[in-house]
Amino acid sequence: MTHNGEDTAPLTRPEVTELRLASGPDPLMPAHEPSELPQDRSQAILEATKAIGALLKRAGHPFALAGSVAVYAHGGSRYLQHDADFAILPDDAEAVAATLREAGLGVRTPPEDWLLKTTCHGQNIDIIFALAHQPVTRDMLDRAHVLPVDSVLMPVLSPTDLLRSLISAFSEHYCDFGSVLPVARAVREKVDWDTVRASCGDQPMPAAFLFLLERLNVINPQEGQP
Repeated sequence: MTHNGEDTAPLTRPEVTELRLASGPDPLMPAHEPSELPQDRSQAILEATKAIGALLKRAGHPFALAGSVAVYAHGGSRYLQHDADFAILPDDAEAVAATLREAGLGVRTPPEDWLLKTTCHGQNIDIIFALAHQPVTRDMLDRAHVLPVDSVLMPVLSPTDLLRSLISAFSEHYCDFGSVLPVARAVREKVDWDTVRASCGDQPMPAAFLFLLERLNVINPQEGQP
């Protein structure tokens, strides 16, 4: 796996101008959504993911699937209960927002300054341009793996970048080891753990989680450690 020193410059929120809720029907929604949507919530999230992924591919926007659907694409659990996340470059935020609007989707700007939000097939979609307080980079997107998501091929964050973003987010204010532990178990053989340690292992909460993985025999102890 390629090692990369990512740009750690402070994130500047891109200018996303004239975002507005779309009027009229959503062209990505079926004509009779309540009766046609899958009863399975996970399948509904996958349908929304496929629609947005196909839209971004057609428009030529660099992106990579992130979050729980990315874990599923890498062989993790199919139990999806939240939303779908797409990582894009900060400088592309305005163009991606325009593409979503042209498709009839409403684009919302939440208080958080590192993402945009939309809805497709009744499911929440997060368009993210920063992971764990660091901007999404071209190198990160270049490392993405093209994988089938249900029936649509799309770029998916590499397992190493995916775990690094999840573990780096741990802090005194957010420390949900229980949600990330099954992810680490599912993709442990595909992750470059030395790269993860080098990027965030000197921080208290990420270091504690890595220690937990070692004690549970999910990963091997760091070389030189007992």
